[in-house]
Amino acid sequence: MTTQKKIAVVTGSNRGLGYAISRQLSQIGNRVILTSRNETDGLAAKQQLDSEGFDVDYHVLDATNDQSVQQFSNWLYETYGKVDILVNNAGVNPTTKPEESSLLTVQLETMRSTFETNVLAVLRISQALIPLMKVQNYGRIVNISTEMASMVSVSTDYYPLAPSYRLSKVGVNGLTVILAKELQGSNILVNAYSPGWMKTDMGGENAPFTAEEGAETAVYLATLPDGGAQGLFFAEMRKFGGPIQLQW
Repeated sequence: MTTQKKIAVVTGSNRGLGYAISRQLSQIGNRVILTSRNETDGLAAKQQLDSEGFDVDYHVLDATNDQSVQQFSNWLYETYGKVDILVNNAGVNPTTKPEESSLLTVQLETMRSTFETNVLAVLRISQALIPLMKVQNYGRIVNISTEMASMVSVSTDYYPLAPSYRLSKVGVNGLTVILAKELQGSNILVNAYSPGWMKTDMGGENAPFTAEEGAETAVYLATLPDGGAQGLFFAEMRKFGGPIQLQW
């Protein structure tokens, strides 16, 4: 398919933050590729956005699985021949488990599975799709992180310890910095941001903000101009009324 629109891939986009990011990226003229592990849920999300007049496509994707990522990458190349935007949104947060209140009690299997989804899957899909950005020397990669991963504030912040989730996002931050360094001099910009506490399945109903508000910074970073931020960590824009850089 030939299209002048930018092709935006959002992982885990059948609900919550990923769905909101997809909706907003489509709203400003991008063709968004929705992805999810569960095809039924993903197609339902596509149908909803279709009914609102948004330009979206869908493909099943399990970013923890090599074969699934390869099939997805091949489909993107055959269908669109490029990728312009990648938002690594899919992730897990096991903080409700009692053992997650302490690094001394956390289960290693929980830690392992959280890293597989939150860190290694981000690397896997990035490795697969960056070549589709390099063909046109253009790309914007947005990695979803959290203020809980800031090493500067970890000893004094008020968040729960949540070792699996917190350390996995420290890994995402490290991946962001190293990948940005490796892509320095190209027009592929890689940044991370914290969407804050939102009313999603992960955040719960007590959260103070909506997924739509949490999506704003992702859209800002996904549409950076050439020469924009590279390898930085941002707070959610609603907190400060604009893009503010966080300390690693």
